[in-house]
Amino acid sequence: MADQSEWETKAANLLKAELKRKGVTYAQLVEKLADIGISEKEANVRNKLSRGKFSAAFLIQCLQAISTSELRL
Repeated sequence: MADQSEWETKAANLLKAELKRKGVTYAQLVEKLADIGISEKEANVRNKLSRGKFSAAFLIQCLQAISTSELRL
C-alpha cells in the first residue's frame, strides 16, 4: 500500500499532467485562479506542486480554473 508521500506525489503528478495536457503554465494557472476568485502567487503554486502538499480543495480549484471536467486516474 502506498504511503502518504506517494499519494501526494500521485496528486501532484495528476495536476501537472493536466496542466501540461491543457498547455497551461504556472503563471497562467495563477491568472486563471484569480479569474475564479482564488488569490495565489506563482511561487506558492510552484512550491505546492513540487512538494505535492496541497488540499483537495486546491486541486479542484485548479481543475475548475483550467476547465477540466473529467480526470482519468
